[in-house]
Amino acid sequence: MESGILQQLHERFGASTFKPQTTKDDILTLWMPLDKIKEVLVFLKTDIPKPYRLLFDLTAIDERTRRKENGHTPYAFTMVYHLLSFDRNSFIRLKVGLKDDFPLVPSISSLWANANWYEREVYDMFGIRFEGHPHLYRILMPRTWVGHPLRKEHPARATEMGPFQLYDDKIDLEQAALQFKPEEWGLERQSDDSDFMFLNIGPQHPGTHGVLRIVLQLDGEDIVDAIPDIGFHHRGAEKMGERQTWHTYLPYTDRVDYLGGVMNNMAYLQSVEKLAGIEVPERVKFIRIMMCELFRIASHLVWYGTFAQDVGQLSPVFYMFSDREKIFDIVEAVCGGRMHPNWFRIGGVAQDLPNGWETLVQNFLSYFPKRLKEYDSMVLKNSIFKARTKGIGIFTVDEAIEWGVTGPNLRACGFDWDFRKKQPYSGYEMFDFEVPTAANGDCYDRALVRVAEMRQSLRIIEQCMKNMPAGPYKADHPLTTPPIKKHTMHDIETLITHFLGVSWGPVIPPGEAMSCIEATKGANGYYLTSDGNTSPYRVRIRTPSFPHMQMLPYITKGYTVADLLSILGAMDYVLADIDR
Repeated sequence: MESGILQQLHERFGASTFKPQTTKDDILTLWMPLDKIKEVLVFLKTDIPKPYRLLFDLTAIDERTRRKENGHTPYAFTMVYHLLSFDRNSFIRLKVGLKDDFPLVPSISSLWANANWYEREVYDMFGIRFEGHPHLYRILMPRTWVGHPLRKEHPARATEMGPFQLYDDKIDLEQAALQFKPEEWGLERQSDDSDFMFLNIGPQHPGTHGVLRIVLQLDGEDIVDAIPDIGFHHRGAEKMGERQTWHTYLPYTDRVDYLGGVMNNMAYLQSVEKLAGIEVPERVKFIRIMMCELFRIASHLVWYGTFAQDVGQLSPVFYMFSDREKIFDIVEAVCGGRMHPNWFRIGGVAQDLPNGWETLVQNFLSYFPKRLKEYDSMVLKNSIFKARTKGIGIFTVDEAIEWGVTGPNLRACGFDWDFRKKQPYSGYEMFDFEVPTAANGDCYDRALVRVAEMRQSLRIIEQCMKNMPAGPYKADHPLTTPPIKKHTMHDIETLITHFLGVSWGPVIPPGEAMSCIEATKGANGYYLTSDGNTSPYRVRIRTPSFPHMQMLPYITKGYTVADLLSILGAMDYVLADIDR
C-alpha cells in the first residue's frame, strides 16, 4: 500500500521531490520542498484513488537545539502534516524543512477547513507565519503575550522568569485586548434591514462546561455567526513534556482529557513503547483495556447527565454521577486514585490487580445495564429532550471529515470508523464488540451513539474479566523494569543500572512515533520525537476536542441561542482537551 502511494507521488511530482524517512511507527514519512507542499496536499486529498481526506494533524518542531548525531536536520524548523485515508486505513506524514528563524509557509486553510486553527496554533507557539491565512491571530496565548512558547529559547519554568507583577497599565492593556472587534473577523455590525447584536457567552457560564468564551453575532434570537475564544485553560502541556522525563510526564497526561483518566496514559504510552521497541505482556493488554473502558463509561456518564441538564432536565445528572462513583470505587480499589489515577506505566501498569477485583467488576456489570434502561426512559424517550435535540446541529459525513471530526460525533453521521476496530491497539482485536452508528448526524443521534457505546464497553469489560490472562503486569525490558533490588548488592553494574533507571528514568532511543487511540471523545494521538535523551525532544498532543470546537461556528449558523446549548452539550468536549 505504501509503495503504491509513493510510486504515484513519484510519477506525478518526480522521485527527486521526496526523501523517505524511517520512523518507529512505520507510517510512510516523506521530506519534501516547501514550494511543492500545497500542490502535493491537493493531489493527496482530491486527485488520487482512495484519497487522504482527513487532515488529522498539523504541527511543527523547533530543530535548532537537536544533537546532530541524534536526528538533527539542516533546518531551523520542520512543518509536519499528518493525513489519514479511511479507504486505505493508513496515515501519511509529510515533512517540510524551514531554514529561517521566522519562516513563511503557504496556508492550506482553503484546502481543509480544520487547518485554520492548527495553523493559528503553529503561529502562536512557534512564530511561523502562514501566507493567505484569513485570521492569523494567537489562539491559545493572550494577544499581549511576548514570544512563542514552543520555541526552544522560550522559558519553560517559573524559575527561568521574574516574579509576575500586575501593574495598572498592564490591566488596562489586557482588558483592551479582550475587547471583541467584529471587523477583525470580517463580521458586519448591521445588515440591510437590522442591526446585529453581539452577545458574549462565557468565559464563566454553566452552558460552556468550563472556561470558554463564545461571541455570538445575533439577528434577534438567530445566530448569524459565532467566534469561539479558547486558551483560558492552556497550561503548556506540550512544553512540559520537554522538561519532564519520559516517566514523570505520565501524570500530566491525566489532566488533558481529565474525564478520560488512564485513557490519556494509553495514548502516550503506545507512542513511547513504539519508540523503545517494548512489547507488553498479554495480561497488561487486558488490564489496560478494562480500565480504559471503565473510564469510557465514566466519561460518557458525565456527558449524559450534563447534556440532559443543558436542555432542562435536572434529575439525571444526580443519578448518573452516583453511578460514576461506583466506577470510581473500582478504579480506587485497583489504582489507589480516582479521577487521575496515573496508573499505567511504560511497559505495563503500576501494580497487579488486587485480590477481589473480579467481584467489584461483576457487581457493576450486574447493576449498570438496568440503570441504562432507566436512563433511556428518563432522557432519550423524553419528549422535551427530543424536541431540543432532533434536527439540531446537523452535519454530514463529508462535513465532519472536512472539519476533522472523529469518534462518536463522526459515527453519528453514519460513518463506521473506530480505531479499536480499524487499527487495533493493546489487543482490541481479541475482543468481540460492535461499533454503534446513527444516521442523521444531529444532537439526538450523537446521544444515541454514546449511550450504545456504554453498552459495548460493558461487553468488553465482561470479556476482560472472564478471559484475564495470567502472567506479569509489566514487560521484562531494561528500559521499563529496573533490576530486582536484592540483585543490586551483588555487582556494581546492576546497582548503577538500577540507580539510573530510578533517578534519571529511561533513555529512549532516537526516533519518532505517533500513536492514535479511540478515546472517549474521538481520536487522541501523541506524536513523540526523541533525540536519545531522558526526556522527549518534542511532545505533540492531537486531541479530539480541538477540531470539534473549531466546527462550532459552522454548525450553529441559523439556529437560536437556546439551540447553541444543545449543540455544545452534544459535542462532548473538555476545555483542557482543547487548550492543553
